Amino acid sequence: MKDFIIRKATLADAAEILDIYTPYILDTAITFESEPISLEDLKKRMEKIQSKYPWVVCETEGHIVGYAYCSRFRERASYDWDCECSIYVKDGFHGAGIASMLYTKLFDLAYRLGYYNIYAVIGYPNERSEALHKKFGFRKVGILEHAGYKLGKWRDVMIMEKKINSSEETPAKPKLISEISDF
Repeated sequence: MKDFIIRKATLADAAEILDIYTPYILDTAITFESEPISLEDLKKRMEKIQSKYPWVVCETEGHIVGYAYCSRFRERASYDWDCECSIYVKDGFHGAGIASMLYTKLFDLAYRLGYYNIYAVIGYPNERSEALHKKFGFRKVGILEHAGYKLGKWRDVMIMEKKINSSEETPAKPKLISEISDF
């Protein structure tokens, strides 16, 4: 059995993250991104996301086999307590528990940062992703029909949500990821 390590992503991981992500772009409707991105663009994306949100990787035998991160859900200030989660596992490593390990760490960090709601925006149908999110307490809140066009056809999107903190009348602003000392 392989040992898996869940840790903070670094820019040194970007090439392996890109190797995992690119087949999703080219061959699936799991992401609605349709053109491969450059390594430099991925690094810029990582820096922007990691300035505020957690990004974790799963490593085994010195290689990245999956990653997950939170990002901004919507631009308006009233959404500051919400985030969106994304997760990708390297082909050949599905079913090994990697997604569960990544999400366990990611959601713990989101809770500790002070987020209240996590949203998953899933190309629909995607039974594997829907089952994973249900396992973690997400519930379906809606379907956006024909929300995107990819791989020669219109695609729907499912929105799922998970409440991770209870509502307060005046919540504190979420912390930045840099404010968590043990990550």
